[in-house]
Order: sequence, then structure tokens, then C-alpha cells
Amino acid sequence: MKEDKIRKGQQKYEEMLAYEQLAWQQGFISLAGIDEAGRGPLAGPVVAAACILDPNRPILGLNDSKKLTPSSRSRLYQEIVNYAIGWQVGIVGPETIDVINILQATCQAMRQAVQGLPAVPDLLLIDAVRLEGVGIPVWPIIRGDGLSVSVAAASILAKVTRDRIMDEYDSQYPEYGFAKHKGYGTPQHYEALMRCGPSPIHRLTFLRSVAESMANGKTNPASGLPEKGSQLSFLPDSK
Repeated sequence: MKEDKIRKGQQKYEEMLAYEQLAWQQGFISLAGIDEAGRGPLAGPVVAAACILDPNRPILGLNDSKKLTPSSRSRLYQEIVNYAIGWQVGIVGPETIDVINILQATCQAMRQAVQGLPAVPDLLLIDAVRLEGVGIPVWPIIRGDGLSVSVAAASILAKVTRDRIMDEYDSQYPEYGFAKHKGYGTPQHYEALMRCGPSPIHRLTFLRSVAESMANGKTNPASGLPEKGSQLSFLPDSK
């Protein structure tokens, strides 16, 4: 049973080396995967990670972080930290997200991560985003976190880092339940917003988008959103 599991893990790893092998065939040597976590939540930062894996130290089990259990993510996170040639994370907070929008904030976090690497890679493998301003060739790969081991490793680094940040925020603002939903728009989160209003780590532009959707009747109250007519009560005066 254990041998079969190892064999399947090795097979999956080989399948997810396709983009890396293509890059090596084209003359690129040092490859960095890039991915982010936290584009969709109503609160907290967006976190990006860049990771240069060691081809001689394969890490079995790498996959899209969303498809892994928390315990698997934590185990793989530690293996990546221990065995990768280099890695770094970039973090952009909600205040900046509100000013420059989430896409630009995501790109800013990605550039931070790349610039923090201990060595400059020859090529960046990135999950779908067309990243500019890094001076390094970029290959955007749609759903790259499930197709490339380098991007998958970055996905795990970003996800675990952000989850830990939200766990710390949970101790500062326990009324919102950040440890459970990590800032995403769950019924529990909306109920806390209606009761307490936004915290210092909420993205006010995201809350306004929710309120506008409610006002336009584009959301279903059965999903856990605030009742129509009360949707603006969790926003500060925007005047």
C-alpha cells in the first residue's frame, strides 16, 4: 500500500514537470514558480510566493493548495522551506488593495516575492497572471498551480502564509471568526459584519461591491448575505 502511494506520487510529480522540462529544453535553467492566495476575501492581505525548487530533491505530493488538506499543506510547506533552492513571499495589505485594486495589489505582491529571491531566476512560471516589471521572461499558465510543480509549491507557500496571518488576526479580532473562514464571505462573516461593522483589516472596496450587488438584487439572501435593505449598515460613511 505504501509503495503504491509512493509510486502514484512519483507519477504525479513527473506529470507536473511538463512545463519545467519544456523550459529546460529551451535553455532556461533556474525556474521560479509564482502564485498568490487571497484575491477573493473581504478582509486581510493578498499574499504571493515565488519558489525555485531543486530538481535534484523532488517533493512528492505537490498540487494546487486548494486541493490539499490543511495538514498536507503544512507538511509540504515545511518540505519546500527545507529543500527549495530559494523562496520568498510578498504581502500587500487591505489599505493598498483599496487604493490600487486587487489585481494591481496581487502583481505588487508577486514582484516583492520575485525581488526577494536569493538569486535571479531565468524564467517565471506563473498561474495565469501576466506579470510585468520584473525584467524576467514570464510564462503564464492557466491553472498552473495544478500543472506545474514550481507553481504548486508557490501556491502552498502563499496559502499557508496567508492562513497563518489570518489566524493571528483572529486573536486580535475574535468576533469575526477569521481563523475559520480566513476572511472569505461566509454567512458567519457577513453576520459579524452586520453586528460589529468592518475591522481595520477589511477591504472597504470589497464591502461596497457586496453592498452594491445587494442593492441591485444580484445576490441571493439565502446564501447568507445580509437581508436586502440592511446591506449598507456595515459600511462606514463614504462622504
